[in-house]
Amino acid sequence: MTSRHPPSTTARITLLPGDGVGPEVIAATVRVLQALGNASGCSFSFTEHLMGGCAIDAHGTALTEETLADCKAADAVLLGAVGGPKWDDPVARVRPEDGLLRLRKNLGVFANLRPVKVYPQLADLSPVKSANLRGVDLIVLRELTGGLYFGQPKKRAVVDGHRWAVDTLEYHDFEIRRVAEMAFKLARDRRKKVTSVDKANVLESSRLWRQVVNEVHADYPDIELEHMLVDTAAMRLVASPAKFDVVVTENTFGDILTDEASLLAGSMGLLPSASLGESGPGLYEPIHGSAPDIAGQGIANPIGTILSAALMLRYSLKLENEAQKIENAVEKAVAGRQLTRDLGGSLTTEQMANAIIAYLD
Repeated sequence: MTSRHPPSTTARITLLPGDGVGPEVIAATVRVLQALGNASGCSFSFTEHLMGGCAIDAHGTALTEETLADCKAADAVLLGAVGGPKWDDPVARVRPEDGLLRLRKNLGVFANLRPVKVYPQLADLSPVKSANLRGVDLIVLRELTGGLYFGQPKKRAVVDGHRWAVDTLEYHDFEIRRVAEMAFKLARDRRKKVTSVDKANVLESSRLWRQVVNEVHADYPDIELEHMLVDTAAMRLVASPAKFDVVVTENTFGDILTDEASLLAGSMGLLPSASLGESGPGLYEPIHGSAPDIAGQGIANPIGTILSAALMLRYSLKLENEAQKIENAVEKAVAGRQLTRDLGGSLTTEQMANAIIAYLD
């Protein structure tokens, strides 16, 4: 798991605000971190770069070499969101998401950690029955640098007059082993249960996945392990989500399941994520997209980004007390019904940040 030693003076954070509402939620989060620093005595320095569609417009590439080098030299990277209709051309030579995939690969962040917690005050916002949401507190751990998104070959061609395309779902045993080990370590500090999600009844890559997870489990006899097919997992995430503790799965399945799990919380604007590796800076971002329909209006929900900063404090900077201060402040703001519009409130992005800052002490 990503582990930079606690900064003795100043933690160096690279900001990638990105597109759409990204700059707005990043600005709100920086204010929270600065207030936290003033209250707790920790110190942060920030550098900011373009990434995504805005970088394509400015530089012709979604991620420049200069930006990548600064990210690799930082203690952590905080990202807003990338993409939008302006760059949403399926045959475009360069796409905003290219920068994100390249950044993940170069930082060596192979596991995407997405905690899902339901605030009782917001249970009525979820399409899932409130009775099913009691006690929901789970983590989905998604393998991030293998599978369909990176497997080779990737091809498009015209064959016998018909358009044809292929993607390859590819995994090596070491890619599975390292994310499985992270899942068992996380479970050891929680409720000691891991659910490994695959499609072993159909896919050869899933059969390897299940075999390697079983091998890793032998080193963690105190942790309960269950295997679950992805279609069953999708159903049970809605029907009985409180039964999950740590869910570990491959890249594509994890991408889909984590978006489904966001429904449990009532809004994608609430949920953070951390992309972690064995060393080097972690990458932290909310799970929501760039929301171009509300960009520039100052109404975006910054909670997912602010909670991503709390994960950054915990995993990359080893500032557990400060991480808990942010999480507690968010919980108090939500409990006091101080909410943005997506949550049924009326606060602006800036006002939501102010509410959280007021609870930091």
